[in-house]
Amino acid sequence: MTPNAASSGPSRRSFLASTAVATAAVAGGVPLLAACGGSDSGSKDGTTSGKAADKLLPAFVASTVAKPDLPSKNGSASGYTGKVDLAGLSTSVPDKLGTGAPFKVMSPFWGSPPKAGCAYYKALDAAAGTKVTWQNQDGNTYGQKLGAVLASSSIPDMVVVPGWELVGKIANAVTAKFMDLGPYLAGDKVKKYPNLAAIPSDAWRMGIFGGALRGIPMPAATANWITPLYRKDLFDKKGYAVPKSPDEFMSWAKEATSSKAKVWACGDMTWSAWSIFGVRGSGTIGWDTGSDGKLTYRVEQPEYLEALEWVRKLFDAGVVHPDDKARSGDAGQRFAAGQILVWNTNIADWYGKAAEQAQSNPDLQIDAIDLFGADGGNPTLYASQPATIWSLIRKGASKATIENALAAANFSAAPYGTKERMLVDYGVEGTHYTVKDGVPVKNDLGNSEVLNAWVMLAAPAAYYAHPDLPDIARKQVEWQQRMGAFMKKTSTFGMNIVEPSRYANLSSQFEQLEIDYVRGNKKLSDVQQAISTWKSSGGDKLRDWYKELIDKNGSGN
Repeated sequence: MTPNAASSGPSRRSFLASTAVATAAVAGGVPLLAACGGSDSGSKDGTTSGKAADKLLPAFVASTVAKPDLPSKNGSASGYTGKVDLAGLSTSVPDKLGTGAPFKVMSPFWGSPPKAGCAYYKALDAAAGTKVTWQNQDGNTYGQKLGAVLASSSIPDMVVVPGWELVGKIANAVTAKFMDLGPYLAGDKVKKYPNLAAIPSDAWRMGIFGGALRGIPMPAATANWITPLYRKDLFDKKGYAVPKSPDEFMSWAKEATSSKAKVWACGDMTWSAWSIFGVRGSGTIGWDTGSDGKLTYRVEQPEYLEALEWVRKLFDAGVVHPDDKARSGDAGQRFAAGQILVWNTNIADWYGKAAEQAQSNPDLQIDAIDLFGADGGNPTLYASQPATIWSLIRKGASKATIENALAAANFSAAPYGTKERMLVDYGVEGTHYTVKDGVPVKNDLGNSEVLNAWVMLAAPAAYYAHPDLPDIARKQVEWQQRMGAFMKKTSTFGMNIVEPSRYANLSSQFEQLEIDYVRGNKKLSDVQQAISTWKSSGGDKLRDWYKELIDKNGSGN
């Protein structure tokens, strides 16, 4: 499957949404934003961590199927670089756990959903013993639909909730409208569902909402950052050295850019600039306590302005493609066409773009620039949360519905190297894919039906495996491992936090302001004023709230 490329200069939400299914399909995990949780009443704020959280978690029983060539290290995904033995696939669900009782699932979907009763859905239901009615919703506008459904009295039996949609009233609605799965999954109870038992405990901890285990997680690598991909084939042809500092990047960018030849050095580099200059992520992981003991938010870091100033210099120097400046078109297509030589994007697009171009552009070679620090030394990188998408079961669901929903999730969480994983990811051999040189290749029906439905219910521990392009899987893991050596965890790492609703929109103005500032449409004083306003409008009070929360629950780092 080829993922949809992110458009130029996307918002945080649209950027993550556009690549979420790509990551789920090819990496076993989803990026980047922190999630929120509520309380049992649906009205209180806070988090559950430490020993209190440990008591709620399922027992961890590692999978022994298909040992990875590259084990997880420094927070990376694991990697499989050999061809899978299609004739010797293991079975992770020896007995159907579903009873065939029907249930409805609402999930975000990117692209055109297949029709009900299609060959893919029939095959999955038959294998898992389920009968799922899919209520797929446009992933790009999912938050609007999710908010409306959760505010209504008619909620589907199972709902997929991405962390980037947990804003405003949705966060509290998750606690109010979805059930505690502890009676079915806590402790040794999870062993009925071995694939769910193999999900790492850190990911399960992120499924605690309002003091109860409600969310079935899709695990993610914590060494997971927007990746500056570059056209290695064109770098080699021109004799360019890969930049190793912001100054080197600027010098190279000026040399590489030729508007006459319709070649620009890069697209909008804001996402990589956050990592280069050591700026924390948005949302709850944007808070951290420094060595001086002071708790600050990301916009208060001196590095925040430094990152924005560097990106603005790139725009001012004319090295950013004009369409990226205008936030139009498709940056991924410009990258494939050689119109931009560096594209910072989700790491899943490394494989996605290479696979897309494999036949039409066989000379294309993609690699990733190692993130460097502001002074050209080692970067300071902040860990991503270990899970940011969940499937949840509505309160009041019947026992039969619950058991069938868990059976579906267990099937979807099958590890690499199993029959179940092949069925979820590729469909039925001969119907959705054929095997060429030992590698499964989807046909047109596979590309139209085997998309992003079942993969959203649950996932195994994060991994990369591309039998057709194994070298990319290796490079993805090795890049994460190298970068993970410089990873720090914030004070709120691994915590599922819901902020008081009165602060829900406190930081909402910064994203557009960042976009405008780097393009020269706002002044530095405008950004500085926004930071001051943020503090006086509630930022300082929110800091006190976070300090109390961390003092009570302990630090995540």
